[in-house]
Amino acid sequence: MDRKSFIQSSLLIPFLNMNLQDFESEVLGKAPLSEKMPVLFVGHGNPMNAIENNAYHQKWAEIGQSLPRPKAILCVSAHWQTKGTQVTFMERPKTIHDFGGFPKALFDTQYPVSGSPQFAQAAIDALREIHVGKDLEWGLDHGCWSVLKPMFPEANIPVFQLSLDYFASPEQHFQIGSQLQSLRQKGVLIVGSGNIVHNLGRLDWGGKPFDWAIEFDQLAKTKINSGDFKSLVNYDTLGKAAQLAIPTNEHYLPLLYVLALKDKNEPMHFFNEQIDMGSIAMRSLFIGRD
Repeated sequence: MDRKSFIQSSLLIPFLNMNLQDFESEVLGKAPLSEKMPVLFVGHGNPMNAIENNAYHQKWAEIGQSLPRPKAILCVSAHWQTKGTQVTFMERPKTIHDFGGFPKALFDTQYPVSGSPQFAQAAIDALREIHVGKDLEWGLDHGCWSVLKPMFPEANIPVFQLSLDYFASPEQHFQIGSQLQSLRQKGVLIVGSGNIVHNLGRLDWGGKPFDWAIEFDQLAKTKINSGDFKSLVNYDTLGKAAQLAIPTNEHYLPLLYVLALKDKNEPMHFFNEQIDMGSIAMRSLFIGRD
């Protein structure tokens, strides 16, 4: 064996007992595959749910404790709409208090997690059919941190966000969601945060749920259970209740990202199935093994 061949073989000795996955991670710089992570759609509702010890907050904490530990979290929030699709690419995302009229304690709340440019790049690579911009300004809006803080209070899991393209159709949003499947195998927990029924114009803080809110919430549940995601993508064909439940679609669209990620025989269950303040459905969905 010549000197060059000896050096090359010697350099490989530490990796001889590695499996292919570990070798790709250590030597080739590829993110290793892991057990497929679940996917969540979380009805976030009132921002105060982040700090009030109510049933929603408690259930989020319970869900967080039941999950396998993610390597990173990708959040698709109702509260970040952009021209085109963007992904946060900073090392330290700021906590955004994008609301008004709430107590000082909520504005004082911080969620000081790190970002993850590495996994943000993996999302860009997965979405190769569209252009995805690298955002260095946004941070984490309350649709994101208000649910992740109760789930992962130690703030020790990197978080990044994917925006909603304001000009994309519901079908295009569904297709974008389906292309994120590979991230689940890399240890990324994907969370859609919005509300299936969200009509602030009909809000009644102390009132009972409106009939139309109950009707559409139950219809969505039925369609999800039957796997009829096409009808939910085409929600504007589902009648008057759908029109009242979705006067604007930014809170509804994160659900489509989550449904697009469900495998055919993958188990799922609902949680937080209440309707809050008359016109906000808190219905949430867990896809995958818990």
